[in-house]
Amino acid sequence: MTKRFLDELTYRVIGAAIEVHKQLGPGLLESVYQKCLAHELRLRGIGFKSQILTELNYKECIVPAELRCDLLIEDSIVIELKSCENVLPVHEAQLLTYMRLLEKPKGILINFNTVNIFKQGQKTFVNELFSKLPD
Repeated sequence: MTKRFLDELTYRVIGAAIEVHKQLGPGLLESVYQKCLAHELRLRGIGFKSQILTELNYKECIVPAELRCDLLIEDSIVIELKSCENVLPVHEAQLLTYMRLLEKPKGILINFNTVNIFKQGQKTFVNELFSKLPD
């Protein structure tokens, strides 16, 4: 895995989200966008898992926390989907937490309830794992 690979994959995933948004527009439930984005990812040959259950390691105790990551792309990028008026800091914190718990270097927060996904509906995050990857 390289930074370049993740950047190119990010571009492809955001392109898929833009296509879904172009077809559906804003105003639907998050679950509808998730199903349509999953279909679009399949059409584009992008591997993913959906609704990944994550565990929490608390003081050497594995806790089944019932936390669900919306999408995990190619076992490397965590996707958190929203369909809300405003993305809040708690939404960003949620994505960063999933990235940490799943030990993944990159994450994308996508909000479908916007006019333009590319300009205002997506935000990409990286962590220390990303900085350790080769270019």
